[in-house]
Amino acid sequence: MSGNEFRFFLSCDINLPVTFRVERLEGTLPSIKAPNSGIDSAAEERRPELYVECALYIDGALFGLPTRTRLESMGPTYCWNELITLSTKYRDLTAHSQLALTVWDVSCGKDVGLVGGATILLFNSKMQLKTGKQKLRLWPGKEADGSLPTTTPGKVPRNERGEMERLEKHVNKYERGQIQRIDWLDRLTFKAMERIKEQESCRNGNSYLYLIVDFCSFEHRVVFQESGANFLLPTPITSTNELVTVWDPEVGKINPSEHKQLKLARSLTRGIIDRDLKPSSNERKSIQRILKYPPTRTLSGDEKQLLWKFRFSLMSEKKALTKFLRSVEWSDVQEAKQALELMGRWEMIDVCDALELLSPLFESEEVRAYAVSILERADDEELQCYLLQLVQALRFERSDKSRLSQFLVQRSSHNIELASFLRWYVSVEFHDPVHAKRFYSTHEILEESLKKLTPGVDGEDGSKLWQSLVRQTELTAQLCSIMRDVGNVRGNTQKKIEKLRQLLSGLLSELTYFEEPIRSPLAPNILITGIVPSESSIFKSALHPLRLTFRTASGGICKMIFKKGDDIRQDQLVVQMVSLMDRLLKLENLDLHLTPYKVLATGQDEGMLEFIPSGSLAQILSEHRSIISYLQKFHPDEHGPFGITATCLETFIKSCAGYSVITYILGIGDRHLDNLLLRDDGGLFHVDFGYILGRDPKPFPPPMKLCKEMVEAMGGAESQYYTRFKSYCCEAYNILRKSSNLILNLFHLMAGSNIPDIASDPEKGILKLQEKFRLDLDDEACVHFFQDLINESVSALFPQMVETIHRWAQYWR
Repeated sequence: MSGNEFRFFLSCDINLPVTFRVERLEGTLPSIKAPNSGIDSAAEERRPELYVECALYIDGALFGLPTRTRLESMGPTYCWNELITLSTKYRDLTAHSQLALTVWDVSCGKDVGLVGGATILLFNSKMQLKTGKQKLRLWPGKEADGSLPTTTPGKVPRNERGEMERLEKHVNKYERGQIQRIDWLDRLTFKAMERIKEQESCRNGNSYLYLIVDFCSFEHRVVFQESGANFLLPTPITSTNELVTVWDPEVGKINPSEHKQLKLARSLTRGIIDRDLKPSSNERKSIQRILKYPPTRTLSGDEKQLLWKFRFSLMSEKKALTKFLRSVEWSDVQEAKQALELMGRWEMIDVCDALELLSPLFESEEVRAYAVSILERADDEELQCYLLQLVQALRFERSDKSRLSQFLVQRSSHNIELASFLRWYVSVEFHDPVHAKRFYSTHEILEESLKKLTPGVDGEDGSKLWQSLVRQTELTAQLCSIMRDVGNVRGNTQKKIEKLRQLLSGLLSELTYFEEPIRSPLAPNILITGIVPSESSIFKSALHPLRLTFRTASGGICKMIFKKGDDIRQDQLVVQMVSLMDRLLKLENLDLHLTPYKVLATGQDEGMLEFIPSGSLAQILSEHRSIISYLQKFHPDEHGPFGITATCLETFIKSCAGYSVITYILGIGDRHLDNLLLRDDGGLFHVDFGYILGRDPKPFPPPMKLCKEMVEAMGGAESQYYTRFKSYCCEAYNILRKSSNLILNLFHLMAGSNIPDIASDPEKGILKLQEKFRLDLDDEACVHFFQDLINESVSALFPQMVETIHRWAQYWR
């Protein structure tokens, strides 16, 4: 019996609102003709518009007001994917609480068509709260019944369950982390499931409709327990001045009167008079204030009305377009039509603003297509900086073959580097059952597009080009096999290294010299021809990552690290941001000698990293006592500062400044002397980004990741070199603040990803990131703010004690 079986929550202790997600409708809708339509063509072409009505019943009685989802007409399948939050809390539920879900079709004109309904109990027979995905069979033509017992049970009878129902239970466990994830096997499994699903659909003829609902999951099981008080009965009021809390079901909802007034105002300003309206001085100031809002800021009703009122006068301001599109009431057909007309005539926006239009906030296909047309202006180098986020944006598209997908494939078919990275980014997302089909579709389009290419300058046709990318996957699979064999070897690291070299020279000698060159996954422009066994090794750590040396077709070598058992997608994101920020700084003529080494996740728990010759500060200080002594070994200069060359010291100061600013902005935690590395030319850089956006396993972390050994290497806090360090920090901070919208937009596109520190609470993480930019201050005030941060971090003594404890732990480990 595992320890987890004794860990549970009581429902009466959970003071959170009941939350669930209405995902999609599966099956084929019965043909419902409009009344008195006969068999004319108009009736045949009618597209159903569906919504789901959700009602909570407690002990057979309706509790609160029903909640409705938005209308959905894109089908089949009809996918709402909408989060529903009820006013009732989990602690208020009884053992016989049930959810009644009814699907309605409003496309029949005045008459609303009833598609069907289903009811599900929130607690199972063991009095445990149901979690994860639930597949409910709809009762056609019947409204969901909340009585006890219900006449519309959504649970499929055991004797009617097919193979797909059994598999979906396992998928539910898989998504909750109760089944081990094996990337390559999971891909094959989901492919096989798609085939089984198609076979059952053909066999049953889609005779049933199913509604997929995803219930909220908790860290442990939730067991029903009464709170000890019957909340359905009114509390007796004593003679004392006792306050009585009365639940108002309309709190937080739109005021119908205000909404009507807003609609009337917008309809009155829709006329030709709007074209000549000019904002007053105060209105202009308000508009300028709105235009400076970060992309994460939600506009109020008055702000939306102001932008709509002066929409014609704002068309010459490109920064105003994204804010204007946020102010549009897209459910109003006339208003949406006019907004799209204005968008086509608006001043051309920048690429960084186009990224905002690809976020989940914008569902209009025309708006998203417009954003893609702006992206077409970016060159391949800039596009590669955003490629990871653009792949994640495919989750928010309305179709599998969207304009964004076609654009990414079209640009990748002319650039092998883009093609290789696009293929890997898409392949890693195959495990996501909700969007797997979308990523598969992009993968297939890319394959078809590359195979159609004619031979280029190097004589490589499309089929060979695609095979060279496929061989990358075969190489990573072989490396995974090697890691398993090496991991099974008992003994110290040296024995494992001997086993590795023995495998490469013996059983797996085909890896020493490839039959055909393979494009390096980290740098697709480089062809690798084999592994050098004598120069390959294993790192001394729990996962035993491989350090491999590859021969290249040009006669050189390249070194890579291969990891298995660790999710490096978060490292991949952080290093991408470091690379982007390095580019932004260099565009402003500030080169801080950063080291954005290459990282590529090739699966959920595997990936490759570029190996940069360097040493950790912990090792350097252990062997050389100080950073300066270490640098004197490689760049001695009797007349230079501290006995080293001025160039070496300048590289050290600049790199320290660059990473101090970047780690502060990204909220990178768990910094210690083992994940700060130093190159022999003086360049310092960070590795291992397991904690970002403010998370840190250590108590009371300093705001700036700056250790005293780094300050001592600059001559102390009173030296001119330390003053220069602070100057570089402030300059870099103000440069990156100018691109805050770009960085925030890129993180917003990652909101749907499975990166741990983002997936846990995307909205909170992005707001933390926004806070780090201090957009409320001007450049001069930011200089003082950042200098205070540096001084506070250097004077923090508590982190030094934590560092000592960490060193002891590392020593005994």
